[in-house]
Amino acid sequence: MSKRWLSFDLDGTLMQNPFGAWVFPEIARVISGQLGREHDIVSEMVTEHERRMSQERYVEAYDWDDILVSRCDALSIEKKIDIESLVRKHSVMPKVNLLEDGILQMLEETKKRGFSLAVVTNGFHKFQAPVMEALGLLEYFDEIITPERAGTGKPDPVILQKLQGKVIAHVGDRLDHDIQLANRSHVTSILIERKLPEELLMFQPQMRANDHRMRLFCLEKWRRECKNPLLSELPELFMPRIVIGSMGELLSVLDEQGVG
Repeated sequence: MSKRWLSFDLDGTLMQNPFGAWVFPEIARVISGQLGREHDIVSEMVTEHERRMSQERYVEAYDWDDILVSRCDALSIEKKIDIESLVRKHSVMPKVNLLEDGILQMLEETKKRGFSLAVVTNGFHKFQAPVMEALGLLEYFDEIITPERAGTGKPDPVILQKLQGKVIAHVGDRLDHDIQLANRSHVTSILIERKLPEELLMFQPQMRANDHRMRLFCLEKWRRECKNPLLSELPELFMPRIVIGSMGELLSVLDEQGVG
């Protein structure tokens, strides 16, 4: 029998990783120490990341070690930092956390409904696995698809093709990565948005995307993701089919056969 997959993004969807609050600040301290002055290496790394993404170099865009090497070379200093070691060092609670109570139970219930579960993330495996292990996520997933293993990253549909069987839906928090990926792959796109206005929470998850207020909400979200406040219209490619306000709602969507 062919597997029926549900795929999930990680960061911003299921968990909080330690990069923003702990890993990047430590990199900045080390580099500033080497230079003997304050230096915003993190902004430079993010700029290089965004440049590579704009060129659709999805694997290289998330190779933080290579990005750091390139910046160190430009500064004529030695790279003395192993980012994987920093991630492992900081992959302890409360530095990392699940984004909701009950996420592990939700994953267990989803598996009981006959789905195989996959992570489809743009983070390299060596950066994601330590966080997943610390939070108890690893045991629930049958596959972990990452750019350096797949040879590409989101939103390239090829990354979902690494899953053998039928991908029923992809769940994520970003329109540009997750929703675009699902829509381009012709699978159900499910947006997790924990800051939905009350007037949208009143609707069932399958009905929210039909409301004009949801489209306006997504347009504002897309503007933030693109860092372009002047965008005037949201392309259909970035519009989710289903919108959930919590992971608990995903089970109701599955039970009501809103996916597939």
